[in-house]
Amino acid sequence: MVADILGKESALFLPSGTMCNQVAFAVHCRAGDEILLQELAHPLLFEVGGAAAIIGAVLRPLPSPDGLFSAEQVRQAIRPLVYYMPRTRAVSIEQTSNIIGGVCWPLEQIQEVCATAHGAGLVAHLDGARLFNAVVATGIDARTFAAPFDSVWIDLSKGLGAPVGAVLAGSREFIEEAWRFKQRFGGAMRQAGIIAAAGVYALRHHVERLAEDHERARRLARGLAELRGIKLNAERVQTNIIVFDVSGTGLTGEDFGARTLASHSVRFSVLSPTTVRAVTHLDIPPDGIDQALEAARAAVGA
Repeated sequence: MVADILGKESALFLPSGTMCNQVAFAVHCRAGDEILLQELAHPLLFEVGGAAAIIGAVLRPLPSPDGLFSAEQVRQAIRPLVYYMPRTRAVSIEQTSNIIGGVCWPLEQIQEVCATAHGAGLVAHLDGARLFNAVVATGIDARTFAAPFDSVWIDLSKGLGAPVGAVLAGSREFIEEAWRFKQRFGGAMRQAGIIAAAGVYALRHHVERLAEDHERARRLARGLAELRGIKLNAERVQTNIIVFDVSGTGLTGEDFGARTLASHSVRFSVLSPTTVRAVTHLDIPPDGIDQALEAARAAVGA
């Protein structure tokens, strides 16, 4: 089902998106190989150095304050083929760019980056944790976004609402090798059918409704931007993620989160000493945005 949606030959159900990334890197790379990715990408920040620990690959961050690096950056980063340097082997794109605030990669920029990678003999991997958010926000179908990549995965348990699971897709040969690493990493489950069923339901019923999450995120962003001391460009919110700075309130991110949780039972994610993240999803109740704004107002004393 996912292979057909993404236009790939085959696909593999896995417990998590993190395992999808690690399995893909394990298939594509050998120890000492280098993977190019954005400086705040998930494998760099939130996968416990998995590529280095498990397969010995090197993650090389590309700086890009808007979350989107360019084909020229890739071109400049590719190392010459000399024996004393790591072999630049892969480029990884995260759609949407999470920590920047759910920003969508434009299709043309994806195509340019992947063409540059392939022209230099690299493989291209799509971390599609929120690919369907980009699909709904841009009107571009998942197959078109996935076409330039050698491997791509989608998450079933984020905006789509399934309790667990992700699916990795690529060529038949790629997936055959991915099966070996799924088993090696402990991702093979005799019980997979019952949780895969939830993923099937999510794909059939929960993709178009992502537009509701995006609208709620925009409403939340507009409300937060009005509060004293909160720095946020509400016009930049494209999908379901809002990232904002609370330094102007005199609070740390931890203080802000503790206050919203204590006063209104609203939990915000703290990304740094002054940076906070909010994510909208299908489990938020109808009055959830109003409750979140009330909590934020109380936290900053508005």
